[in-house]
Amino acid sequence: MLVTMNEVLKDAKKGHYAVGLFNAVTLELAQGIIAAAEETGSPVIFGTAEVLLPYNSLEDLAMILIPMARRAKVPVVVHLDHGLHKETCLKALELGFSSIMYDCSLDSYEENCRKVKEMADIAHSYGASIEGEIGHVGGAEGAATAEQQDDASKYYTTPEEAKDFVDKTGVDALAIAVGTAHGAYKLPPKLDFERIRKIAATVDTPLVLHGGSGLTDEDFRKAIEAGISKVNIFTDINVSAVEAALSHFTEMNKGIIDLLPSVRNAVKKSVMEKMRLFGCYEKGGTSKHTYTDALVRKVVEEVLRELGK
Repeated sequence: MLVTMNEVLKDAKKGHYAVGLFNAVTLELAQGIIAAAEETGSPVIFGTAEVLLPYNSLEDLAMILIPMARRAKVPVVVHLDHGLHKETCLKALELGFSSIMYDCSLDSYEENCRKVKEMADIAHSYGASIEGEIGHVGGAEGAATAEQQDDASKYYTTPEEAKDFVDKTGVDALAIAVGTAHGAYKLPPKLDFERIRKIAATVDTPLVLHGGSGLTDEDFRKAIEAGISKVNIFTDINVSAVEAALSHFTEMNKGIIDLLPSVRNAVKKSVMEKMRLFGCYEKGGTSKHTYTDALVRKVVEEVLRELGK
């Protein structure tokens, strides 16, 4: 069933587990992700990010992902991650994505608050959920030296900023900077678990860990225990898909259709491993409202307003 992040992350926060976001930029990735969620009875978030749109457009992905989510036996969120422009976020909402992230973390703090608040009001009018980010989760290429990594703490999220940002914007999920980076790591990440714990105790909003690929299992367990409710994963499943394709391309004259089953299965296996690690196995039966319900309520409210004029 198609749902928003509110239907899965609030339960995750209460239950001290996490729900994974897995980018699904191809049909095979999407099929593997959904298969993993249904087999394990887990809620799941999938979608794309603005930087990935050159590989598949929002329009094309909406036609693939939204029907898949509606047919699924478990709660599925269709999410635009790291929407960098207002227009991209608006397009995702218009196409039926049930959730967006508006990433203004590189703007000044005041501008980040203003822009995300404006987008939160719009997203909520669609019945969709919205994620924001404060602090800065760098690219892995930015952590080239230990000295740079040690100095990165000045960009980390503080509990005071987290509370102020949530109060001012009304976001449904908050991505925090606590020591991870996007992409594959050149150096082992240094997570500030005590910072996560303090932020989780300060705000009721579910917390998000970006840059999850490459962390150890123990890192994940400790981060979730400290208060993380959503973890973003892409590199791991992206690499799993490629490795599966390469390992099965052993004969001349093989076509792409010969490789697709192995790609889907590899993605499914990788996602299932993360779901087990995140603790969301068999947590997919708690959602009571679908995103379709939210859209219907929005239409009814608009009709009632018109009748009351």
